[in-house]
Amino acid sequence: MSITQSQELLVHTAHGVRTITLNRPDRLNALNTALAEAIQAAIADASTDDTVRVIVLTGAGRGFCAGLDLSDGGASAPLDGQDRHTRLDVLGWVGRQALTLTQCDKPIIAAINGAAAGAGLSLALAADIRLMAAGTRITTGYLRRGLVPDGGMAYFLPRLVGASRAAELILTARDISAEEAERIGLVSRVLPAEGFQEVVASYAADLASGPPVAQTLAKRLLIQSPDLDLRTMLQLELASIKTCFTTEDVREGMMAFLQKRKPIFQGK
Repeated sequence: MSITQSQELLVHTAHGVRTITLNRPDRLNALNTALAEAIQAAIADASTDDTVRVIVLTGAGRGFCAGLDLSDGGASAPLDGQDRHTRLDVLGWVGRQALTLTQCDKPIIAAINGAAAGAGLSLALAADIRLMAAGTRITTGYLRRGLVPDGGMAYFLPRLVGASRAAELILTARDISAEEAERIGLVSRVLPAEGFQEVVASYAADLASGPPVAQTLAKRLLIQSPDLDLRTMLQLELASIKTCFTTEDVREGMMAFLQKRKPIFQGK
């Protein structure tokens, strides 16, 4: 087990799970450039660490992530006098953050322990699995401030809940309860608020006991699926299965099935 602390993030590793905790509780973990860059760096580090099998993103205190910190000078500085490229890319780091999550080959769980809004919700949407504490409320949020979605929200949300419902959630920017989020497929599961992080840790540890190579290939298939036709997907699935059959984990999985025991996957 290892624990790393910084001004912006808390990073804890145990049982193959790297927990990355946004650490600006006084701002409900609102994103500024420093925090966004720290998240990207932490995920990139976890991506190349073979001892890490699953990544959990969560927030310190009572919020997951309240979105973009509009009080931060770097985020809210006037655009007057800047060249066109800078004006168009001034919040480009929010988009790069979404790419970092989707390009990571390891399963990422967003543990929504409290309020998630705007870019904070976009961060959760970019994860593979979303677990949400009961009693928590989230919102797309952007139009409350006269803004449009960023961070991949307009990409991820329709794929999760459908085009019509995504339009309604974005255009009204209304609050979404944990129960509704689960019902419409926005989150994978709602867990009790009391002991939430402990249950998330147990869930993540169980996921981390799975076959790493197969999990990586499965995540790649899922990321590519919305943009490819059936024939191409069938070819990619077959290629991925062939790769799995070259691993020791497949032999272990089959032996464990025959011996009626839980497999012990080594990622080999």
